Amino acid sequence: MGEMRERNSTSIDRKMKVALVHDYLIRMGGAERVLLELHSIFAKAPIYTLLCDKKIAGNYLPGADIRTSFLQKLPEFIKNRRKHLLPFLPVAAESFDLRDFDLVISSSSAFAKSVITRPDTIHICYCHAPSRFLWDWSHEYINELGLGFFRKCLANVLINYLRIWDKSSSKRADYWIANSRATRDKIKKYYRLDARIIYPPVRLPDWEEFLTARDGNYFLIVSQLTPYKKIDIAIEAFNKLRLPLVIIGEGPEQEKLEEEAGEDVTILGWQSERVKNEFIKNCTAFIFAGEDDFGIAPVEAMGWGKPVLAYGKGGALETVIPGVTGELFFEPVPEILADGVRRLRDNLSNYSPLVIHKRAEKFSEEIFRQEIMDFAKKIRYNGTV
Repeated sequence: MGEMRERNSTSIDRKMKVALVHDYLIRMGGAERVLLELHSIFAKAPIYTLLCDKKIAGNYLPGADIRTSFLQKLPEFIKNRRKHLLPFLPVAAESFDLRDFDLVISSSSAFAKSVITRPDTIHICYCHAPSRFLWDWSHEYINELGLGFFRKCLANVLINYLRIWDKSSSKRADYWIANSRATRDKIKKYYRLDARIIYPPVRLPDWEEFLTARDGNYFLIVSQLTPYKKIDIAIEAFNKLRLPLVIIGEGPEQEKLEEEAGEDVTILGWQSERVKNEFIKNCTAFIFAGEDDFGIAPVEAMGWGKPVLAYGKGGALETVIPGVTGELFFEPVPEILADGVRRLRDNLSNYSPLVIHKRAEKFSEEIFRQEIMDFAKKIRYNGTV
């Protein structure tokens, strides 16, 4: 792993002192996969993050120079309740000392973009989404906290303050990269800033691996088990369809979802990359029930030639081609999702695994690396993109 990163390092890495900043390194999701690729490009760059799970860092970033905020020193029972840390997170991000760096790349969906740099430091923000809990998901976020009337009023005041801070701190990045058109449009709406689109890197199987894919007669979800992923809708639909559904992932909703799952739905929790890939390459089709700003997991499934049923909003509109690489459904309710599953099954013989795989290649790791390097070089040598 280390040798691969060293080989991928570039002249920019050698000529400039580079730092990477990431919100949290406490689980492995799509944003963290972007961080891994950024670190493969800038192998010598230290990684600054608010909180870090040492096991995650050891497994995926062995030998990396990871520097955490003062929050890392708090007791575990406090760190595990990040919602209670909300008032301190902006301060933690602003406390990083980045004076020694010529180029800072923040991988952000919340606080990493707000770091403070020297006036002559170039700061590029790769944005996974403007802070969802402050903008398009704020009402759901507060409702999920289950607060009483007075505490809910206080939470609304805090969210309003953080919106003002969030918009103001967005100006600290010199250049913005969005992971999709959906994210670019939100950056424009909430921050009044322009962004270049560079799609996230998707790890695809090589040709020999691709040819081993089979239909194991089950549908698959790979996702964090959080409310906005809408896994409960998929479970209800498959309970009624009486079709086999396997769910891989972990999160705060896991216990609740296990109670809702019928005999045809299997929730496996967290699984290793090897096990996850085995399930992807042998599934009938992949289900993506929630709205995401890009959605790496369905494109990974497409890399194995698997059709995808996705909710027709956000990033799925940029990756899934109805009737070619899968189908879309447009209302987040079990009945509409179930109808999408029926359409998917009726069309299974018409999907070409090779065509689906070719579509996924447009979002490969190689393309991501090249576009990031081209972007950084243009800024470095021309001062413009």
